[in-house]
Amino acid sequence: MDVDRREIVAGIAATALLPTTAAAAPAADWRPPAPDRELRVPVRGGSIYVRLNGDLAAKKPPVLFIHGGPGSGHSGFLPALQLADARAVILYDQLDAGLSDRPADPANWTVERFVSEVDALRAALKLDRLHVVGQSWGSTIALEYAARRPAGLVSLTLGSPLISVKSWEKSTRAQLATLPADVRRTIETHEAAGTTADPAYAKAMDVFYAHFLYRQTPPAYITAYKKRPGLTLNPVVYNAMWGPGEIAATGTLKSYDGEPLLPRLAVPTLVICGAYDEMTPAAVKPLVARIPGGRLVSIPDAGHAVASDAPAAYVAAVRAHLESTDARR
Repeated sequence: MDVDRREIVAGIAATALLPTTAAAAPAADWRPPAPDRELRVPVRGGSIYVRLNGDLAAKKPPVLFIHGGPGSGHSGFLPALQLADARAVILYDQLDAGLSDRPADPANWTVERFVSEVDALRAALKLDRLHVVGQSWGSTIALEYAARRPAGLVSLTLGSPLISVKSWEKSTRAQLATLPADVRRTIETHEAAGTTADPAYAKAMDVFYAHFLYRQTPPAYITAYKKRPGLTLNPVVYNAMWGPGEIAATGTLKSYDGEPLLPRLAVPTLVICGAYDEMTPAAVKPLVARIPGGRLVSIPDAGHAVASDAPAAYVAAVRAHLESTDARR
């Protein structure tokens, strides 16, 4: 789901293990550049914020990043702006998230409507070809979009993906089982009783998140960027669509199942997970096996917030996937 819980608490082709000291690591003093262009794109229900770095007319197709949540924002993808040295990088906030409009209308909170934002973005930016990268809930949107086999889609990357709630909860329950008994008992008791507003639940969930969501301190530039006025998270849409915590779904997504879509993916597909992800590599591996030519990369020492926990390794994995796909064309 990829929500910053410190701010909101209410047939497989190959399996790779990337070193944390990736060759493509940026300089220690790297900072994300200011956007080359910012715009608002009309979508059903309002307008969304979009930022662009790099040249849309470059030879290499641009890459569109779809953030998690629901209700999170694009800031977690700041490390990916390193890719703008070779192609245009597009980040955006979904409706009711980040710098986009917040009409707060539950009628907008459907998978289909969020997928339609990708079509609106492509039309506004005239994207004949593009790579798509999702993270967590953003991977749900990316999966649904790619399964339609849209013209011009070059490749797909699914980060820490919510492919189905049943596979997600199987993974998170297994992770929960590794925590101390008192933590498990507190979480399970309050979720069963519907008393997740109790501070004891939040305290216990913080232990879960420290193990499986954010394992490392985020880069200072991400922390600073989140202080931009208006760039706040939206717990209302998160709670309505998912629920009070990352482990189990109680909202409108609770019966979501995108597994039947996996065999329909017709472009080179990379799946990235942190070694200690909420959606573990072991849990996602059998799903990747159902993606034609699918490939899985596990990032050491990373939790669910892979791009924040291990920016160099994450960017290196995405860059390699985009470059290898471009080379085939």
